[in-house]
Amino acid sequence: AITFTNKAAQEMRERVEMLVGNRARAMWVMTFHSACARMLRADAEKLGYTRGFTIYDEQDSLRLVKNCIEELDIDPKRFAPRAIKRQISDAKNNLLDADAYRIKVGSFFEQTAADVYELYEQRIHGMNAMDFDDLLFRCVNLFELFSEVRQRYSRGFKHVLVDEYQDTNRAQYR
Repeated sequence: AITFTNKAAQEMRERVEMLVGNRARAMWVMTFHSACARMLRADAEKLGYTRGFTIYDEQDSLRLVKNCIEELDIDPKRFAPRAIKRQISDAKNNLLDADAYRIKVGSFFEQTAADVYELYEQRIHGMNAMDFDDLLFRCVNLFELFSEVRQRYSRGFKHVLVDEYQDTNRAQYR
């Protein structure tokens, strides 16, 4: 059972436990990000990470974007780090890596965001880290690139319930 927030996951876990008792402990009742992190920890090396990869929160990600902007000698007043971070996040939620995003850019701002995105990806991977968006994006990569991983989870889960399914973005849906 997958949901969006930790609070909703906790409530769902309590309800499931009331319905099925101790069997609930064997079930995955968690957020999208928690489920994806769990799957990635099991198979991170297939994507070039170690199992102990670091998960960057929003502040860590924004700091890295700022560092990349600085490294590329881009004016942060003209290209706000938060706006660049939003572009990168939107790209990942649409399952676009830096190269695929670059193909779709139209404006000078988007071109600049593509440059930052490319460096950001190099740096975050080099630090054996993933941001929140990567958790979903890399999990999709894991399933699409490695059929044995996809089949293992397909055999392991008879049913998958997604709370508020209509509100999923492309990465969550995939």
